[in-house]
Amino acid sequence: MKSVIVHDWLTSMSGAEKVVEAIYELYPSKMFTLFKDASKFKGGLFDKIEIETSFLQKMPGMLQYYRNLLPLFPHAIESFDLSDYDLILSSSHSVAKGVLPHGGQQHICYCHTPMRYAWDLYFDYMKGGGLKSLLMKPFLHRIRNWDVFASMRVDHFIANSECVAKRIKKIYRRDAPVIHPPVDTKFFALSEKPREDFYITAGRFVPYKKIDIIVEAFRHLPDKKLVVIGEGPEMNKIRSKAGKNVALLGFQKSEYLKEMLQKAKAFLFMANEDFGILPVEAQSCGTPVIAFGKGGALETVVENETGLFLFNQSASALADMIKFFERNQERFDPKFIRQHAESFSREHFQNKFQQFVEEKTRR
Repeated sequence: MKSVIVHDWLTSMSGAEKVVEAIYELYPSKMFTLFKDASKFKGGLFDKIEIETSFLQKMPGMLQYYRNLLPLFPHAIESFDLSDYDLILSSSHSVAKGVLPHGGQQHICYCHTPMRYAWDLYFDYMKGGGLKSLLMKPFLHRIRNWDVFASMRVDHFIANSECVAKRIKKIYRRDAPVIHPPVDTKFFALSEKPREDFYITAGRFVPYKKIDIIVEAFRHLPDKKLVVIGEGPEMNKIRSKAGKNVALLGFQKSEYLKEMLQKAKAFLFMANEDFGILPVEAQSCGTPVIAFGKGGALETVVENETGLFLFNQSASALADMIKFFERNQERFDPKFIRQHAESFSREHFQNKFQQFVEEKTRR
C-alpha cells in the first residue's frame, strides 16, 4: 500500500515529533504538515525527507504568530490532496486527523489528544473576560463542531494514553487502543556517575506545563538548587519568579539534557499531561520523578518505586514533597527505575504500532 504521513506542524522536537520519526522508520513516506520551522531540524530526519507544507507556510511572520492563525487550520489541512495514497497515517493533537480522504483509503490516526484548547482548556481561554474572550467564544464553538465532524474521517484511532482514550470515547464516541509513545531508551541511558545536588525540570514554557510553580517552589527551598531547561512564551513570567538558586538554561540539545538528567537527584513535573515523555526519559536515566498525580504520569510513574505523586498544583505542596523526597530518596533504585522505563522503548512502540496497522489493512 502507498502510504502518507500527516502531522499538525513542525516547530520543535518534542514528543509528538518523536512519534512521527518512529512511524516514518516503519513506513517511509512523503509527509504533509501545516508549516515547518526548518531551523529547528537541521541535520535531522525532518531536514532530509520530502515534506509538503500548506499555504500557511508562506504567510509573513507565521512561525512567530501561528497560534493566532488557528481559525485557518481546518481549511489548511483540508487543502492537502492525498488522493494518490492508499494508507493515511496521521499524528494529531490538533487538526491533522481532518484531512479529506476518499472511500478507497484507510486512515489510521495516532491521537495525542482531541484539541486541548477547544475542549479541556476552553475555560482557561475564557478566564479574564474582555474582548479576546468575547471573540474566542463563538470561534471555539465552531472549531469544536469541526473537530467532532473531522473525527468521522478516521477509520481507526490509536490513543497515546489511557486518559486520552477516555477523552476520545467521551468526545468522539470512538474506541481507541492505547499504544504509549516511544522513548529512546538507548540514548537516555543509566550512568555510573554519582548524582549531584540539584533537581531538574524541562519543557516548553507554556501555561499548562506549570513550570512557574516549580520555579516558585524553590523560593521555599533556598538551600536547594533547580536547573530548568526550555523556552517559550512564559519565559519572562518564569524568570521573574526565579531566585538565585534557580538556573534557567534555555533551549539545550538532547545530549546536554541527557547529561543533566543523569546527574540530577529527581525530575520535577507539575503538568497534567496526556502522556508526558520527559518523565519517562528521566526514568530511563534512572532518575526518580516527582509529579502531579493526574493524567499520563499515573501511567508512567510507579508511586514509591520510580517516583512520588502530589495532588495539589501549588508551589508549597511541591516544596513539601521535595522535603519528603530528601528524607526518603534511598528507597529509589536507579536500576529498577531504568528497568521500568524500558517498557516504553521505541522498539516496543514500533512492534505494537505495526501490528495494529497490518491487522487493520489486512481486513
